[in-house]
Amino acid sequence: MYKQYYGLQRNPFELTPDSEVLFLSEVHKEGLATLKYGIISNKGFLLLTGGVGTGKTTLINVLVKSLKPSVKVCVLSNPILAASEFLYFLASKLGLPNFENKVKFLQDFSEMLQKSYEDDSKILVIIDEAHVLPVELLEEIRLLSNLSGDGHNVLSIFLVGQPELLDRLAHERLLPLRQRIGIRFHLDTFTREDTEQYIHFRLNKAGAVNTGLFSEEAVRLIHLTTHGNPRLINILSDHALLSGFAQEKLTVDEAIITECVNELHLPGDTATFDLLPLSQDKGKKKRLVLVCVVLSLMMLTVIFVFPDQLRSIGTTISKFLYKH
Repeated sequence: MYKQYYGLQRNPFELTPDSEVLFLSEVHKEGLATLKYGIISNKGFLLLTGGVGTGKTTLINVLVKSLKPSVKVCVLSNPILAASEFLYFLASKLGLPNFENKVKFLQDFSEMLQKSYEDDSKILVIIDEAHVLPVELLEEIRLLSNLSGDGHNVLSIFLVGQPELLDRLAHERLLPLRQRIGIRFHLDTFTREDTEQYIHFRLNKAGAVNTGLFSEEAVRLIHLTTHGNPRLINILSDHALLSGFAQEKLTVDEAIITECVNELHLPGDTATFDLLPLSQDKGKKKRLVLVCVVLSLMMLTVIFVFPDQLRSIGTTISKFLYKH
């Protein structure tokens, strides 16, 4: 709706991941390098955590597209499965014979691991949303790694999920699994500079001639209210462009962002579109100004109301300093 008004060829803040408009912050680049290293170094289990909307799934997609054909990949995005269903899914994705039972699967999977070792190829299993995995299935996944015998570790298993995954792995029954996790990485949100670069990058990719569609204060407020979360930045920025178009403004300023935040914010929610940090910051400044004013008034009162007492105190201090 606003594309023509702002001279854009496409929507710059689509929520659906798109490899053509992929922006990697420094922490995302580090995360991608860590994932690749986990495969190359045969570390076995790798743990990737990050908050909702920080780009974990995007990072996985980039990784999968960058892998060589010698790496067989199975990505599981909905891990709420029974153990038998998980093994069936794994078999179908890796091209194993039709799943009949667990015993047959383990035989076929062991043969695949051995053949991969002989062919100098690798097998990568990525489990997204791993924080919802039940303990029983996590144990089943760990036991799969036992099939890589004789030090022929061609199997890599990536557990990807929200920080709650750490709590799940803390279960006493999962100690053997925790001890096998060779690499851990947490995907952080954008810094203030990342947020600014991300918005400009998205606008450039959308064909914007004027990359200054968002004022500096607007960008600052976007970062503050979204906490640097890429998904929330997309939602808020898209809403702001729509509001700017409706108000016939060529630049999105702080007032538009504030208005959009108030429209998107849900009462009691401090995790998304929260203006509380801004109000607290302004509140601190107001309190500081108030304290300074009060202290100044007190000093003026003492000076003009009690001048004799001040002179007496000054004389006493002078005599004391002279003697010492």
